[in-house]
Amino acid sequence: MKKMLLAAFLMSAVILLAQSGKPQNTFTPNQIKWGPPPPFVAAGAQLAVLEGDPTASTGDYTIRLKMPGGYKIAPHWHPKRENVTVISGSFKVGMGDKFEAAKMGTFPAGSFAYLDPEMHHYAMALGPTVVQVHGMSPLQFNYVNPADDPSKK
Repeated sequence: MKKMLLAAFLMSAVILLAQSGKPQNTFTPNQIKWGPPPPFVAAGAQLAVLEGDPTASTGDYTIRLKMPGGYKIAPHWHPKRENVTVISGSFKVGMGDKFEAAKMGTFPAGSFAYLDPEMHHYAMALGPTVVQVHGMSPLQFNYVNPADDPSKK
């Protein structure tokens, strides 16, 4: 529980830094403010909050995750629906409790997917990739294998 609170605090700090000043409703690519991801996501990626507060108890949020090639997200699920659009690069996604690269589908830029609550899935970037995720707060990661949670390492 303490780690979840710490993760929420750190995510809130990233959001405050990204949204400091006057609220912004439109963005060109060079106006997007990138920062480190929250601790429950593996290091190496960058996160940008475009709208809302993913850690709030309610409300909409829109974030982007910029990943280097080979970046992996271990099997996990969310208690609320997740909507994902591939902005650039190619994103591989698989369903299930075990990371199995051979069973992943490849989604190029322009692809969209929605994952219903509690749907177990995992992902990997094929080269530099940016995905946009939107949904209802709070955004929560639940790793199938708790040892995969980067915030516990």
